[in-house]
Amino acid sequence: MHNAAAVDDVAAIRRLLAGGANIDARDESGATALLVATHGNKVNAARALIEAGANVNAKDDIQDSPYLYSGARGHLEILKLTLAHGADLASVNRYGGTALIPASERGHVETVDTLIKAGINVDHVNRLGWTALLEAIILSDGGLRHLRIVELLISAGANVNIADHEGVTPLQHARGRSYDKIAALLEKAGAK
Repeated sequence: MHNAAAVDDVAAIRRLLAGGANIDARDESGATALLVATHGNKVNAARALIEAGANVNAKDDIQDSPYLYSGARGHLEILKLTLAHGADLASVNRYGGTALIPASERGHVETVDTLIKAGINVDHVNRLGWTALLEAIILSDGGLRHLRIVELLISAGANVNIADHEGVTPLQHARGRSYDKIAALLEKAGAK
C-alpha cells in the first residue's frame, strides 16, 4: 500500500483495499500510506485513500499527519481533502504548532487563507513562543507573499501584540528586520 501511494498508483491501492489491506497500516517510520502519498504530493493516491476512509490525522513517529504535513508544505489539494474529511484543526506538530504556523513561515498564501477560512486558531502559540504572525515575520524574507499572509492574519483577527517568549512583539521584529510594509500593516492594526 505504501509503495502504491508513493507512485500515485490508484488502481493498486483499490486492489489492495479490496483484498482486505489495512488502510492505516504503518511503515517503519510510523507513516500510513496516506502520509506517504502526502509527502510526495500524490493527489490521486491521497484522494483514493481519503475517500476510502484513511485517517487524515494519523501521526507518524515525528508527529506529522497528512493534515499537518499538507498544510506545512502547501500541498493545497491534499489539505482541502483532509479538511473535508475530519482534519483536526487543533492538532499540533512536534514543535507544538498548528498547520497554520509553518504555512505562514513558508509563505504558502493560499494554504494560510484556506486554513483561516476553515476556522483555525490564528493566535495559537507553539513551544518556541511563536504565533503564525510572528513566524511570518521572523522566519520570512519580508517579501510580497509574507506581506499578504500578515494581511490575511490581521484580517482574521490575529492579536498583533502577542510577543514571543523574550517579550519582543511582531512590530518590533518587523522594524528590526526593516520590513517597513509589514510594520505599517501592524501599526495600522494597533500594534505596539
